[in-house]
Amino acid sequence: MSNENSIKTAPDDAALFRAAVGEVKPLPEQNRIKLQRAPRKFLPRTSSPPAPLPDTLSDFAPEITPDDFLRNGLSRMTLRKLRRDHWPVQDGLDLHGNTSDAARQLLQEFLHEAAQQGLRCVLVIHGKGINSRSGEAVLRKLTRHWLTQRREVLAFCDAPPKDGGSGAVLVLLKVSGLPGE
Repeated sequence: MSNENSIKTAPDDAALFRAAVGEVKPLPEQNRIKLQRAPRKFLPRTSSPPAPLPDTLSDFAPEITPDDFLRNGLSRMTLRKLRRDHWPVQDGLDLHGNTSDAARQLLQEFLHEAAQQGLRCVLVIHGKGINSRSGEAVLRKLTRHWLTQRREVLAFCDAPPKDGGSGAVLVLLKVSGLPGE
């Protein structure tokens, strides 16, 4: 006996089913709820201006910047965990529309503040460069270069699509008093 024959139902079976179920009324459309993810809550910024931090980051990025980064001595599993959302994002910074100088300063202040608060995983949105004059992702390249220069940055990778994909980066930070991983 083939699978085709076993799938077909006899007219009597269909009639029995309809008799057992009875009259069916579809649910009205307005009673259906569309599920939505709760918006990510970022930590509030302090209202007082922070003390100026020394600008120690270089703007001389290599022509090709890495999509991901892992500090020497750490297991590749760390990067895999970061990609798979093992650590929840605790805060974020959006660099859209900033000049490279302003973005560099904002990033340094943000990373310093995150370290002070003992944050483990942060999101930095730099954009994809779609609206830039040259059509080049300048902030993407510079942001990733700057992150490799910061000692508290253990790893980074592209953010998941829901958080900006290649236009953002998930950053794993070293937490004071804890081992590197």
